Amino acid sequence: MWPVLARYRVGPDDAAFSFEERLARENGWTAEQAERVMDEYRRFLFLAVAAGHPVTPSDAVDQAWHLHLTYSRDYWDRLCGEVLGRPLHHGPTAGGDPEQHRYFVQYADTLASYERWFGASPPAELWPSAYRRLLVDPRAVRVALSDHVVVPKRVLRLGALAAAVIAVALVALWLGAGR
Repeated sequence: MWPVLARYRVGPDDAAFSFEERLARENGWTAEQAERVMDEYRRFLFLAVAAGHPVTPSDAVDQAWHLHLTYSRDYWDRLCGEVLGRPLHHGPTAGGDPEQHRYFVQYADTLASYERWFGASPPAELWPSAYRRLLVDPRAVRVALSDHVVVPKRVLRLGALAAAVIAVALVALWLGAGR
C-alpha cells in the first residue's frame, strides 16, 4: 500500500488551484512546507492502516486531513475506497481528562510506530512531542494575519529591555542637565 500512498495526490490532476496550494494558503505556509506536510499526511494515512492501533496526527497533518475531508468524493471514494480499502473516520476529542490521556498515549504510540515503520524519527517541526502537541499547542489560536500582527514574545522582551535602557539613559541625561 505504501507505494500507492506515496504517489497519492488529492483532487483532480488538472485543477488550476491544487490541494497543496490551498493547504499552503489556508495555513500561511510556503509551497515547500505544504508539500512536506502532505508527505507526512501520506505517512499518517499509512500508519492509520498499518500500525495496528489508533493513531493521532500532528497539528500540521491534522490540517491536511481536515482539508482533505472537504474533498469528500476524493476522500471517501478514492482514498478510503480505492487506496486504503477501508473507511478512515476523523474522531475529534470529547474533552476531559480521560480523553486527554487517551490522545496523549495514542499520539506517543503514533510517533513510535512512525519510527518503527519508516526507520527514522518523524521531523520534529511537523511532529512535535506528545507533551507539546497535546498540552502546549491546544492553547494556541489561529489568527488571520490580514487582521493581526503577530510579534514573538522574545521580540517584545528585547523591545521592552531596549525601551528600559533608553528610559534610564534619558532620565540620567535629564538629571545631569538639571545640575
